[in-house]
Amino acid sequence: MIRVTLPTHLRTLAGVTGAVELRVEEPITQGAILEALETAYPMLRGTIRDITTKERRPFVRFFACGEDLSHEPADASVPAEVAAGTEPFRIIGAMAGG
Repeated sequence: MIRVTLPTHLRTLAGVTGAVELRVEEPITQGAILEALETAYPMLRGTIRDITTKERRPFVRFFACGEDLSHEPADASVPAEVAAGTEPFRIIGAMAGG
């Protein structure tokens, strides 16, 4: 099982209170995790990535094992710890401003 943490506003939208656990078929990639997340929680479609292009939305970032994975290709494998379920795949809302 893959653990995914969501920012507060997406947890509220999905109706969950903590990390979600998802069964993801191999190969375990960012794209596969996001597909499983949107399948399990269809109300999140379009909030994390564009519905048509599947591109990550601006101000949304992906982290795992202390690394920013936001600019990795969607079909790149996630770290082994995420695939094993020992570390979460984190979706974070970035902030901007001055």
